[in-house]
Amino acid sequence: MTMHLTQPYLTTLNTSRRKQKPTKAKLAQWREDHRVFNKENKRLRIPAITFEEYVDTVVYGKVSKKKQFTKIDTTPTLGQERIAEFKNKYPSKMTLGSNNACAKKESPKYTGTYVKGVATMHKSNAVPVVDDQHAKDLANMRR
Repeated sequence: MTMHLTQPYLTTLNTSRRKQKPTKAKLAQWREDHRVFNKENKRLRIPAITFEEYVDTVVYGKVSKKKQFTKIDTTPTLGQERIAEFKNKYPSKMTLGSNNACAKKESPKYTGTYVKGVATMHKSNAVPVVDDQHAKDLANMRR
């Protein structure tokens, strides 16, 4: 009668997952995956991990304490040297010393005499006026 008042941690079921013994095929697959994993990490300049650490973290999901990483070699690679040479050979506009590389352009102004003014047709449509007859036509809403 009081069974419904018990807490969930008082269960008699064992819900923990047990570590299964790996088969030879699984071990071979894990070794190949470990090799690919370390190869990718080497490309990203991340230190390699041992096979046991790989199995614990990736396969079984155990999180270990963070290791102290050694300092990574920062000497420029061949690709970085080529990029630096290219930047020196073809400098960008910002490296030329111009302070106003992104300054706002001056807006263009009409200085001629052909257009007499601007008229409004229907729906706020601005139309240039060339002569007096054109202005009269726009005032009468003629096209």
